[in-house]
Amino acid sequence: MASKPEGISDSRFLTVAEVATMMRVSKMTVYRLVHSGDLAAVRVGRSFRVREDDANAYLQRSFYDAG
Repeated sequence: MASKPEGISDSRFLTVAEVATMMRVSKMTVYRLVHSGDLAAVRVGRSFRVREDDANAYLQRSFYDAG
């Protein structure tokens, strides 16, 4: 059985509040990341949704070696 390619419909979308909880920051920090273009988001009506993969990728990019 062939697997189907992952598309946008296979993605899990998170609210700004869920992303803020995941990152342990305020919602305002997430809004700043979205508006600055550092975190990709989709506008749905008056709110934003962030793909879980994009939030995880942002966190991966943000790590640095403090040692």
